[in-house]
Amino acid sequence: MATDSTTAGPAPAAPGIAPAEPAAATPRRGYGALWASVPRELGFLILTMPIAITGLVVVSTVFFTGVGMIALVVGIFLMIAAFFTARGFGTLELVRLRWAGRPEIRRPQWPRTDGTGGFWRATFSPFVDGHYWLYLLHTLVVNPIVSVFSWTVTIAWVSGALGGLTGWIWQPFIPADDRGFWLNQWILDRIAPGTASLVDPVAGERVLELLLGVMFLLTLPLVFRGLTLMHDGVARGMLGAWRSEALEREVAELSASRGAAVQAEDASLRRLERDIHDGPQQRLVRLQMDLASIERRLDQDPEAARALIAEARDQARETLDELRALSRGFAPPLLQDRGLGSALGALAARSPVTVAFDNGLGADASLPAPIERNAYFIAAELLTNVAKHSAATAARLRVQTRALADGTHWLDLWVTDNGRGGASVAAGHGLAGLDDRVRGLRGVLVVDSPAGGPTVVGAHIPFQPVGAGSGASEPVTPPTV
Repeated sequence: MATDSTTAGPAPAAPGIAPAEPAAATPRRGYGALWASVPRELGFLILTMPIAITGLVVVSTVFFTGVGMIALVVGIFLMIAAFFTARGFGTLELVRLRWAGRPEIRRPQWPRTDGTGGFWRATFSPFVDGHYWLYLLHTLVVNPIVSVFSWTVTIAWVSGALGGLTGWIWQPFIPADDRGFWLNQWILDRIAPGTASLVDPVAGERVLELLLGVMFLLTLPLVFRGLTLMHDGVARGMLGAWRSEALEREVAELSASRGAAVQAEDASLRRLERDIHDGPQQRLVRLQMDLASIERRLDQDPEAARALIAEARDQARETLDELRALSRGFAPPLLQDRGLGSALGALAARSPVTVAFDNGLGADASLPAPIERNAYFIAAELLTNVAKHSAATAARLRVQTRALADGTHWLDLWVTDNGRGGASVAAGHGLAGLDDRVRGLRGVLVVDSPAGGPTVVGAHIPFQPVGAGSGASEPVTPPTV
């Protein structure tokens, strides 16, 4: 028997898998948020020049040595080694920027170097790949120049803030008898001539240094953010993937998704055809033969005809039961009339295994009809697998929607049972077709089924709410589960 739970509160976590992440909170903005990122940005900036100079020394040595020995075979391989070393330093820069809190930069699609395209093609691919030349230029020229500037400004600003704020502590221990120039006196003479003699130069210098230290400290997060953004802009222009590559990846993902969906539908049609051929069709043939026998014996042997009529009635009833069972693979009218939640509740109630149904769909879920229909098919197949193969005595069906901070919406569908486990999405297993269907929807199927159980299967499907508009969008990232 199914139970419908729509109470507020967090959804129960499926065994063995963490619950779906809630929508991320809006990040803090403003001056306080800049100060919160100062430690990470300082760590990024303070290491920038040592890493850049190291990359310059290593890569330039290897690359130009290879250029000088280009007539020899070893020179070519030294240049290839320089390309890959520059790629390593560039990748390190992307990782450091991500660690500093900047949005992730999509990395290039590097050509495969596992030998599948041939040894020579894999070996000499850096010479014809523009990304390798950009990484080399970034390591040899751009990054050292930018890093020296940002590192110098960072040291100057940190020193100005610390020195100005703490100068009144340590400067009295420094002899100043032979000092002939005082900055505070020079400024006073420019602002108000004749007033410099009224101010003690030592005390005035302490106050000026303190004010400068406060100014450096207050502008420190702004300077750090600006320098980090400068590195981020350079990295996005030289180390990131090109837009054409993103479009190619999108086309490849759409082609793969379409192929998976076609394969899933073809497998479903073939299974339905096989089930009809092996079940109702055979019974209908038998029913036709019984009716022919009844027609021949109706006048000569009414008793035998009456017995055959009873058998024909049983055949018709069994055929109708099988057709009803097969029709459950199609979307029921309840799905169109009352939505996915009601249809899944009825599906759980019909299951031979006791199913507890948790309906996390709100009244304004706004699910597109194709998503509802496919989610119903997936749930029906999962509950059928539970009844046929898991030897489970109880199961739980959970469905909910989720909106992420990046604007994407996900439908999460979980089926958990206390059976014997061992479920797999490997080819030839029952979940392989479901995995194709979910991937065809650009979603992800998660299976956690250790030997001995329990089994947890989660289908996560992206969707665009009805009424939110349509159009091309960037490929969505599978959710964390």
